[in-house]
Amino acid sequence: MADAGLDAWARTDFPNTLGSVSSLPKTVRIREVGPRDGFQNEPDVIPTDEKVRLIGMLATSGLRRLEVTSFVRPDVIPQLADAEEVLEGIERPEGVAYSVLIPNEKGLERALGHRERFDEVNLFLSASETHNRKNVNRSIAESLEGLERTIARASAEGLRCEGVIAVSFGCPYEGEVPRDRVFGIAERLAEAGCDEVGFGDTTGMANPRQVGEFFATARERLARVELTAHFHNTRGQGLANVLAALEHGVDSFESAFGELGGCPVPPGSTGNIATEDLVSMLHEMDVDTGIDLERLIAASRAVQELLGRPLGAHVLRAGPVDWHR
Repeated sequence: MADAGLDAWARTDFPNTLGSVSSLPKTVRIREVGPRDGFQNEPDVIPTDEKVRLIGMLATSGLRRLEVTSFVRPDVIPQLADAEEVLEGIERPEGVAYSVLIPNEKGLERALGHRERFDEVNLFLSASETHNRKNVNRSIAESLEGLERTIARASAEGLRCEGVIAVSFGCPYEGEVPRDRVFGIAERLAEAGCDEVGFGDTTGMANPRQVGEFFATARERLARVELTAHFHNTRGQGLANVLAALEHGVDSFESAFGELGGCPVPPGSTGNIATEDLVSMLHEMDVDTGIDLERLIAASRAVQELLGRPLGAHVLRAGPVDWHR
């Protein structure tokens, strides 16, 4: 005899929580940030020739956007002190756009000495005053003023600009970050000339419901710029947050091969979502990325071997789903 309680539960009209999956984007753009965001968080400096080799593997995997280095002060981040050498050493495959992270006007001036070697600049600040001061020793207002000048100069040089807003979904020092503040910063960046605004979950504090509500509003307030999501996997919600963003029309993401990267605050922070995990999930949902997953995994295996430790990417360990077995 059927259990009456279970039978009643089975007849309950639950909402169709999968209804929005049918409207997912058909294609997704991914910017690989491991060569910058990942390498700068390694305790040891990776040799320049190895960086060039790994970037070359990524550039031939079908990835069309790669953040390859940063023009930060070498004494502050020695892991990226070889920015010029990396740019001069990497090949420039047709159809692949290279970007560099620029902290300020001085960094842009350095980068412009190698203008023909990259296509885009990424410029950053934080959505909380405390995080911004600890990160760049400036208030948000001071950062915006400096970035507006830098964006104007970069745009005049024909460079595509992405403004990146760290701790958009929560700050380890201040907790919840007001959404209006994040959008206000994004609007300033767009008005200054940014073609794209990236929202960073820098310490992995976001959850899927929050992400969905965030991007529903973002698409209304920032209709004229590309919206990019940058999730970390500190609390294991990275791919769930991707799905929530996808369901609200976001089709641009940043990730790092092998799940490289991280943040020094709080303790225990892990890296970005792994590019191979992201690509595998998207392909299984019939969302095209243009990326050859096997080649991407080969690049992650290569960096894992170089670093001499297991990396966090799930697909790197388990391999992709093979539906033909």
